[in-house]
Parts: sequence; C-alpha cells; structure tokens
Amino acid sequence: MLAYLIRRLWQMVPTLAGVVLLVFVLFKYFGGDPAEILGGLNATPDQITAIREQLGLNEPVWVQLWIFVKGIVTFDWGRSWATNEAVSNLFATRLPATLTVMVPILVLDVLLALPLAMWVAYRRGSLTDRVLMVVTTVALSISFLVYIIIGQYLFGFQLGWFPVQGWSDSTLTNLAVYTPLPVLLAVLVGISPQTRLYRTFFLDELGQDYVRTARAKGLTENTVLFKHVLRNAMIPILTNVGLQLPGVFVGSFLIEVFFSIPGLGREILLAVNRSDYPVIQAVTVYLAFLTMLINLLVDLAFKLVDPRVVLK
Repeated sequence: MLAYLIRRLWQMVPTLAGVVLLVFVLFKYFGGDPAEILGGLNATPDQITAIREQLGLNEPVWVQLWIFVKGIVTFDWGRSWATNEAVSNLFATRLPATLTVMVPILVLDVLLALPLAMWVAYRRGSLTDRVLMVVTTVALSISFLVYIIIGQYLFGFQLGWFPVQGWSDSTLTNLAVYTPLPVLLAVLVGISPQTRLYRTFFLDELGQDYVRTARAKGLTENTVLFKHVLRNAMIPILTNVGLQLPGVFVGSFLIEVFFSIPGLGREILLAVNRSDYPVIQAVTVYLAFLTMLINLLVDLAFKLVDPRVVLK
C-alpha cells in the first residue's frame, strides 16, 4: 500500500501542474486586463501603468507564471482586490462557517439515505417502494430555491421556529440556532437523489448469487443485508460520498447567500461578481488539489472496506 500511496502522490504532481498552468493561461489571456479592472472606468493611463508594474504584469510571461507558482507553493495567494484582505486569511475565516453548515448536511444525507434506500430496495416493487420513488422524483423536480423561500416563510416568519438569517462567533450557538433551518432544507432536498442512487446500488447487490447462497445456508435477512449486501455496496457508496466531499469545503452558494452565512461559498460568489481574480484563482487551485486528495483517500478506504480490493 505504501508503494501505491507514493505512486499516487507522485501522479498528482503533473495533474496539479496542468491545473495551475490552465488557470494561469485562462486568467492571463481570457480574463481581461487586471490593471483595468482594478483601476476602474475613471483610471488614467498612468494609473493603469502603475498598477501593471505593481502586479508584475509588465514582466515576461514566464516571470509572471513563476510568480504565480511561487505564490501557490508558499501559500501566499496575495490580497483580495475588492477588500484588500489576504486571501489566506479569507480562507481561514470563512471556511469554519462553511464546514459548520456543510458537514451536518453530508452526514445526515448519508445516515438517513442508507437505511432508507436499503429498506425500499428490500421491498422492491411494493407499494412503499413505489410511493417513495414518486415522492423522491417530485422532490428532485423542485428547485432548491423554492425550498429555501417556502422554508424561510413557513418555519421562520409564520411559525417562528428558526431565524432566517444571522451568524455568531460561537460554534455551539450557530449549530443550535442558525444552522438547523438551512441544514433541514438541504437534507430534504439532498436525501432524494441519494436514496434513489443508493437503492440502485443495493438492488444490484441483492441480485447477486452470493445473496441467494447466503439465504440458502439459512442466514437471517438482517445478516444478509447488513453483513454482506451493505458491505459490498459500500464501494460505490464511498465513491459517491467522495464526489460530494469537495463541495463540503467550498460551501453552497444559495444557502450561504439566502441565510447570510459568512462562508466560503458566499465569498466565492462575491469574488466572481467583483472579478476578484486572486480569490477565484486560489479557490480553483485549492479545489483541484482537494479533489485529488479526497479521491486518493477514497481509494485507500476501498481497501479498508473490502480487503479483496487490490491497489495497483
């Protein structure tokens, strides 16, 4: 496993280098002139020239690329053009709020969807299965924005159970007061596709020969489902969870904007609207590295779940 881990880490280097080069080229040649964006409409040519010199835009392309790569390696992403805040500090201060909301959503999605999907898969073709599939299909057909608007109106304004906006410096207060409503709405939306997907995984396993063999040997249904079917279905389930994990560290734009949560997702949206290149570039590279790292961890988790998996 150590050799596999070293080889995968080494393979991440050229992939990340390609991402960095692509980001640099896109922002250099297709993103507009940073000096003109920073200077604004009323900037004089002398001011534009001074900004270019300050940002190093008057240097050769390979020098600009080296400055960009050096900033990535040293975690010096520069400063936000809009707020003049260090991008590294922006990550450090916005990420906790994002995790406070997104981690409970992911955990509840998985914990609720798994038993529900197994239950309806075991009762495939029954009235319960058909009703639940219709309900999940209807839930998938409605935009998340509709859930937010109705949820805020019903639970916030009419019933007064939750505040519709706000945030504090206390994690416990945020978890108890400000996150329940966005988490509830996100789980109501997210559990539908997860249930349908996990149901498919379980149905694939229930149709395998080893299930019929286990039943023929007299094993109980609980043993067959939880010891054999669930364990074999964990490979695609872990893959699906791994695909969702990068989003946990980036946040949800809709949730953070509509509930006024000072997280990374809202900051990214603001950066896009402001053409705040340093923030956008940092998030792009950060998300690429995070995705590759999570994919590696998921592959290693396959070995823990099923010892028969051979890592090559």
